[in-house]
Amino acid sequence: MSSDFFGVMLDMSRNAVMKPQQVKDFANLLSKMGYNMIQLYTEDTYEVENEPYFGYLRGRYTHDELKDIVSYCESIGVEVIPCVQTLAHLGQIFRWKQYGGINDTGDILLVGEDRTYEFIENIFKSLRKCFKTQYVHVGMDEAHMLGLGRYLDKHGIENRFEILIKHLDKVVKIAEKYNFKPIMWSDMFFRLANNGEYYPAEPTITDEVVKLLPKNLGLVYWDYYHTDEDYMAKMMRAHLKSGNETWFAGGAWSWTGFASGNKYTLETMLPAMNAVKKSGIKNVFITMWGDNGKECSFYSLLPALFTVRKAYEGVTDESVIRKEFKEIVGEDYDAMMALDIPNYVGGNQDCKKNIAKCMLYNDPFMGVLDSTVKQGVADEYKSHAKLLKNYAKGRFSYLFESASALCELLSVKYELGKRTREAYKNKNFDGIKSLIEDYKKAEEYLDVFYEAFRTLWFNENKANGFEVQDVRLGGLKQRLVHCRKRLLEYVNGGIESIPELEEELLDYFGNGKEYSKDDAFSYLWSRAVSVNCL
Repeated sequence: MSSDFFGVMLDMSRNAVMKPQQVKDFANLLSKMGYNMIQLYTEDTYEVENEPYFGYLRGRYTHDELKDIVSYCESIGVEVIPCVQTLAHLGQIFRWKQYGGINDTGDILLVGEDRTYEFIENIFKSLRKCFKTQYVHVGMDEAHMLGLGRYLDKHGIENRFEILIKHLDKVVKIAEKYNFKPIMWSDMFFRLANNGEYYPAEPTITDEVVKLLPKNLGLVYWDYYHTDEDYMAKMMRAHLKSGNETWFAGGAWSWTGFASGNKYTLETMLPAMNAVKKSGIKNVFITMWGDNGKECSFYSLLPALFTVRKAYEGVTDESVIRKEFKEIVGEDYDAMMALDIPNYVGGNQDCKKNIAKCMLYNDPFMGVLDSTVKQGVADEYKSHAKLLKNYAKGRFSYLFESASALCELLSVKYELGKRTREAYKNKNFDGIKSLIEDYKKAEEYLDVFYEAFRTLWFNENKANGFEVQDVRLGGLKQRLVHCRKRLLEYVNGGIESIPELEEELLDYFGNGKEYSKDDAFSYLWSRAVSVNCL
């Protein structure tokens, strides 16, 4: 087993569970790039003995599938570490009555209950049967409401840090019973000491916290956002002060919608690698999250993953990086980087503003995001569609086909709502008739995108979870049909008005100005599609 890791964490919990063969294929590429570890982030998407509802209908990995992945990865020098949750981020299991009794509040386990620790022991018992590594990532991040639900009803007000430590001690002991060395996200230690803030201006860890930390616990400092090398170095020093084994987790931006964020990944992770080397941290991994449905293929972040690894090795010559990338991956580096561009329209160069997903689902009659529409972007999408289509060759052609189809659809859909409202407001019946044809075109392009995205999904992932994409994309299709029919009824005199288009749109932030903040472009489908209850 390796003592120094440079790896990737793959999120298998946001509906898309990669097929075992795809995990092995991805690991093979990573191994050739110089990576030696994979963490499988599985909230409830793995089989646990005596817990039949855990991961039920979620595409969970069986014991045999996990053993196969571990065995193959071991053969190519890649260690597989389970990354699970033992406190929060377990919202999906609480829909089942079997777990109702151990729910504190939200997605958080009820600390202190015998059944809670029976459940956690079943987890470790199952993990030990499948994994050979000495490490287990026990999660425990973002438990913001810990102790404030059913725990508060049962025990009254208690110091939340003490609640966390009592639970952590029990989890660590169970992990050690099964010969695991636990590591966990460090944010709760910082948040509880800094009024909920993980990234204080002057990061530190108190002596009180250090005394209470189990010494066999590794701390994982995660940071996907900062571009300041000096600040990240400060955070690393604060972690190292604990005396516990310290890991750094960066982020390859795969979680804001359909398009990748290679560019922003490099803006954050290149300075992070400098800070890692200067601080002396030995274990590094790059997280690849799939928030809100995991629309983005992990393969689309290969350029950033390769560049970050080369930077860690001290290689910064772009020509060398491009040449070696082509040799290993079999794709042109710049072509793969172009998978970022569905969000890069209207002058935007920030992948956190996931314009492609938000404007795909922005309702043409409700117009929640209509004030973000910029002139000329539709033409940009048309150009992007052609560029990405030209790149659709070789092993990853399906990635470019899907991205191209999305851009083609957005070349019509992007400003459809704003044009509809303007034509209606001006009683431009000829304009509305023309728009009706554009609605038909959008429906046709949506069919093409759906098939391309469906191909991407089923190339890489198990079937479970795609029903959510069917609901979203199928709902969008029906909504386009519905709006088109309403417009047709209006121009033909069947209805006197369209009330949704009569209503004046308010500014998203209530300040009388155009959208100007990142908040307008949420990664959540529900925020873009409607302001009503979903």
